[in-house]
Amino acid sequence: MTASLKVLIIGGYGIFGGRIVELLEDEARLTLVVGGRSIAKARDFIASRKDVKAALLPAAFDRNGDVSRQMSAIDPHVVIDASGPFQDYGDDRYRVVEACLNHGANYLDLADGSDFVAAIGAFNDHARATGLFILSGVSSFPVLTAAAVRRLSAGMTHVKSIRGGIAPSPYAVVGENVIRAIASYAGQRITLMRNGAFATGWPLTERVRYTVATPGYVPLRNTLFSLVDVPDLRALPQLWSEASDIWMGAGPRPEVLHRFLICLAWLVRLRLLPSISPIAPLMHVVANRIRWGEHRGGMFIEVEGVTEPGVPCTRSWHMIAEGDDGPFIPSMAVEALIRNMLRGHPPAPGARSSVHDLELEDYDRLFSRRAIVTGFRDDSEQTGALTLYAVILGDALNRLPLQIRDIHDVRSSMTAEGRARVERGNGLLAWLTAAVFGFPTTNPDIYVRVRFDVSNGVETWTRQFGDDRFQSQQFAGSSRSDRLLCERFGPFTFAMALVVEGDRLSLVLRRWSFFGLPLPLWLCPHSDSYESAEQERFNFHVKISHPLTGLIIRYDGWLVPVKTEASRS
Repeated sequence: MTASLKVLIIGGYGIFGGRIVELLEDEARLTLVVGGRSIAKARDFIASRKDVKAALLPAAFDRNGDVSRQMSAIDPHVVIDASGPFQDYGDDRYRVVEACLNHGANYLDLADGSDFVAAIGAFNDHARATGLFILSGVSSFPVLTAAAVRRLSAGMTHVKSIRGGIAPSPYAVVGENVIRAIASYAGQRITLMRNGAFATGWPLTERVRYTVATPGYVPLRNTLFSLVDVPDLRALPQLWSEASDIWMGAGPRPEVLHRFLICLAWLVRLRLLPSISPIAPLMHVVANRIRWGEHRGGMFIEVEGVTEPGVPCTRSWHMIAEGDDGPFIPSMAVEALIRNMLRGHPPAPGARSSVHDLELEDYDRLFSRRAIVTGFRDDSEQTGALTLYAVILGDALNRLPLQIRDIHDVRSSMTAEGRARVERGNGLLAWLTAAVFGFPTTNPDIYVRVRFDVSNGVETWTRQFGDDRFQSQQFAGSSRSDRLLCERFGPFTFAMALVVEGDRLSLVLRRWSFFGLPLPLWLCPHSDSYESAEQERFNFHVKISHPLTGLIIRYDGWLVPVKTEASRS
C-alpha cells in the first residue's frame, strides 16, 4: 500500500481534469494539485467541491511557460496532462514529459492524437533508467478499447478486424479543446489499417451505423458513427498485427448536428476548405447549447476472427452509461491507475501507450459504483441455431427463471395452456382499437391457449382466449430496430427492448411503424408488458392504453407448456 501521493493535474479545473478530481477526491491519501493558467479559476473550482477527503490545492501552471520551474515548486509524484488539444502542441510538444523525467515525476496524459501517442516511445530508455512510467493516451481510446479486444479475442487463432465507437450523451458537456481537436483533423488525411495494409482514411466522412446494446438492458438508439483520429489506429495494429481492418468512430448526437459536421468535413476532403478549425469556437457553443434526445451514452467494440477449428467468429462488447455518469468514462483509466498505485501496484517503468496497463476488471470495479452496465454478445455464424429471444437477449437470458426460458425455447412449434383474466376498455375508441387487433373481451377467468410456430427466424404466436383468437409475428429487428424484438399485428409493427429486471422480463417500446412507415413514439399506445415466474409457472402481464382512449386492454395470467407436444426440439 502507498501511504500518499501528490498528483498535479494540468487543466485540473477543465472538463476532463475536473472529472479526474471528482473521481479521486474521495481518497484521503491523495493530494490533488489543481493546475491551470488561472489560479483564480483553480481556487473557484476547489471551493465548489464539497465533502472531499483528498487535499485539494490550487496552482498556477502554464505548460507554455517555464515548466521546469513550475514543476519544481509543486514537486508532484505524478503529473496528469488533461489539457490539450494534443494535436496543437507544436514542435516542443513533449516539454511536460521531459520535465517529468528531469524531476523524477511519473506522467499520464489523456492524449487523443494518434501521432502524439505513437511517438511517446522515444522516451522509453530514459524512463526505464529513472524508474518512471510515462503513459500516453490514458483514456477510453485506446486503453478501454485494447482491454475489450483482449477479452473478445480470447480463443481466436486469428483476428481479422476490429472496430469500435463511442456515442456520448447529447447532454454531456464538451470541452473546447475536444472540439478544437476534432476540427483539426475533420476531412484531413490520416493513416489506418485497411485491407491488410496501412491506407488513407478521411475522418468524419467515413460512416457506419451501429446499435450499442448491452444484453438485458434498453439499447441506445441506432447510432451513426463517423471515423475519428484516435490512438487506437496506431496502437492496435502493433498489438494485433494480423488484423486487416481497424476502424474507430464517434457518434455525437443530435444526429442532425453530426450530419452537418460531416458536410463540413467533406468540404475539407474535397479541398473546398483548408480546415474547419477557424469555426471551432462556434462549434463548441453549438455543441453545448443545442441538445435533445436521451441522456445516455455508450460504447462498443467488435472483433471478427477465426477460432481454432477455423470457424468464423464475431464477438462484441457493449457498454451503456446512464445520465451524468457517462462523461466520467474517458477519465476512468487515470482513476484506475492512480487507485492501483495506492494499492501498491504502479505501472511498470517505461514510456509507452497505456494499452497494456489496464484490463476490463479494473474498469468493472469503477463501473459498479455508477449507472454503467457492460456485456458481451456472440454474433458468430454458429449461433444461427439460437432461438429468437436468445439472439436478442444474449447471455442475459441465463439470468431469467427457467419457466421464462422454457416458454421462449421454441425451435419449430410448441403449445402452452393456462388461465387468464381480461379487462377491455369501456370507451368507443378503446373498443374499436381492441376490435381491430382482435383482442379478447372482458372475462375474469378464461381458458388460454397459445401456439408458437417458428419459420425462418419468425415466431408466429396464435393466442386463443376462450372463443377469441388473435395472432402476431415476432422477429429480430434490423437497421434502426437492430437488437430489438419486433412484433407485427397486421400493418402495425412494434419494436421493443427486452429488459431483464431481476426475475422479470420487461418489453419496453422503442419504435413503431405502419406499413413500414416510422411513426412518432409519442403517438404510440402505451404498453406495460412483462413476464415473470410464479408458483413454478410462466406468468404474463399485458396492459395497453393511450391518452386518447384510456385503457384499451389489460390481460394477465399463466401458461405451462403442453407436455405431449413432440415437435419441440
